[in-house]
This record gives sequence, C-alpha cells and structure tokens, in this order.
Amino acid sequence: MKILPADPKASYLASQVEIDAAIQRVLQSGHYILGPEVEAFEREYSAWLGVAGTVGVANGTDAIELALKAAGIGAGDKVVTVANTLSATITAIAATGAKVIYVEIDPATMLLDVAALESMLAALRDPKIKAVVPVHLYGQAVDMPRLMQVAARHNLVVVEDCAQAHGATVGGRNAGTWGQLAAFSFYPTKNLGALGDGGAICGSDPVLLEKARALRQYGWRRRYVSETAGRNSRLDEMQAAILRARLPRLAADNSRRKAIAAQYLSGLKGCPLALPVTAKERGHCWHQFVVRTSRRDELRAYLEKKDILCGVLYPVAIHRQPAYHDATLSLPLSEQACAEVLSLPLHPGLSDPDVASVIREVRAFFA
Repeated sequence: MKILPADPKASYLASQVEIDAAIQRVLQSGHYILGPEVEAFEREYSAWLGVAGTVGVANGTDAIELALKAAGIGAGDKVVTVANTLSATITAIAATGAKVIYVEIDPATMLLDVAALESMLAALRDPKIKAVVPVHLYGQAVDMPRLMQVAARHNLVVVEDCAQAHGATVGGRNAGTWGQLAAFSFYPTKNLGALGDGGAICGSDPVLLEKARALRQYGWRRRYVSETAGRNSRLDEMQAAILRARLPRLAADNSRRKAIAAQYLSGLKGCPLALPVTAKERGHCWHQFVVRTSRRDELRAYLEKKDILCGVLYPVAIHRQPAYHDATLSLPLSEQACAEVLSLPLHPGLSDPDVASVIREVRAFFA
C-alpha cells in the first residue's frame, strides 16, 4: 500500500456515519442552495473560530476575491502578498482588478516577513497600495500582531489567507480573527475539508460581512434586485452539511497531525535537511510537514520508489510562472524555498508504522 501525502477518503471514512446522515438529511430536505444547512454551518464555524460572522462561498479563491472586493479593493489598487503561495491567491487578487506587489519571506518559517513588508512600504510610499494578504502557509500563521500594527500605520486592509490554517493560532488566538476579513478553503485535503469545493469569508465587521454576503449572490440584498455588481459564489447545502458533520472532529484531527509532526521532528533530527520551524507564540495546525533540502527531487524520487508519495507546495514562485512572469523581479529567499520544499505525508489517517516507515526511508536516503 502506498503512503499518501493526504487521504480525503480516510477522512470521509472516519466520519462516515455522520457524513452519510448529513447527506441524507439534505437530500430529503428538498432545499439545496443557501438553506438551513449553510446558515447553521455559518453560525457553528463563527463560534468555533471566534468571529461575529461567516459567509459561505463556493471555494477559497472566491473567498479571497470577494473579501477584498467587500473591503473596497478594486481596479487601480495594489495588494501585497508573497510569491511562494498557490497561484489561487494571485488569481483572486487579480480578479479584483488590483495589481499584486510581492514581499519577501522569513527564510526560517517561509511566511511573509513583516519587517520586509514595513521596509518596502516605507521605501515605496505608494498610495495605491491598499491591502495586504498574509498567507498562513503550511499550518502556521504570520506574525499577525506585528502585521496589524504595520497595516494600521499604512492604512492597509488585511485579508488573511487561511486556506491552510484551520486551527493555527498566534498567542492563543485563531488565525482568521485578526484582519478585517479572512478567507478559508474547504478543499477536501484541508484540515477541515468538504467532499468537493467550498470556502468561507469570516470576520467581525457587520458592514463588510453584509457586503460579502451580497457579493456572493449577484449583489442581492433583496431577491432579484442587484444593488451591487456581485456574482454567483455559493456554498451549497450538501457541502455545508458535510462540513457540519466534520467540524466536531477538527480538534482531534489537528491533535493527531501534531502528534505525527512530533514523531517526524524527533525521528528526523540530525538528518541533513531543514526541519519545520515553529515561531514563538504560534500554534501550528500542521496542514503540511515541510522539509527543505537542495536534493529535493532526488529524495522525492527515492521515496516514491518506496511507495511513499510526497507533495511539493510549491515548486515555482509565482513571479517565475509563465502566466505571471516578471523578469525584473528577484525574490531570492522565496525562489530558494520553492526549489527546496518537500511535504512529507501528513494526515489524520496516517498510522504510526507509516510514519516510522517515512522516517526510516528518509534517513536511509541520506545514509
């Protein structure tokens, strides 16, 4: 049997009774779009996260886009983010009409470097820079207290990209509760995953939440009357019901992820590769266990021959990808990270013997 980097089917089987009951409940309800399941999930997720409200949308990419639009970001504006993220982050920013400005990462955590952000803002003094999207990558949050201070000084909107941060914390406070709004993805491989696409916009500003709620459905506040130019981006009843069934397990799933990460950290100590670094005052939810080595491709190929499949999140920095290529821009820390990162298998369905096998084969490769 192959050891998989993620296993959505195992996650389904772990909650099969609850998920099957939720699906039947929706099928028999006769209500399939923006009904009681979505409303209930929005309440339950808000309570779990610690915010005033949640707006369910079709996916995490839409969540970033609509959150930025709700906050007033549009054509002619500029938005700062990192280049070692999934292109979905950039797709969402571009969809608002805004231009992306990249900032370097902290080489230890591979997260947005807040000091670099402040230096860049001071150097550019560009009034068109209106927002920043901190990406909470791999399950660890950016230094949000410091980032919020910088954003306040420069009058920037903060929309958190929490696609990989369900349960990540800073000083005991959840990622997704710091910025004006936060965007979550419920793609099946996430810490909280649906059985299809899904996303959410979260926050505590009632005005911004109302705007986001209108934007997800044609700009309606009253049915069939578009007060703004919205679009169709709705979390459906089926996925909302599945997420409701899985939400009570999230803490236990994250705890299992943490236990697996602890085994890796202990078992791989001393290997000639860089292990993940958890910054002070951060609570890691271990969406990924990312190691770094200049021999990444060799190690990945070796492990694959041993039926251990790994991920690479992400192999090419955004500004080096064909669709967004910028020959004038150099981000050496981001580019080096993309050339070296490797995600070892990590999901709640992974057994201790599986983890031991991964550790043994990684050590064998370097031996």
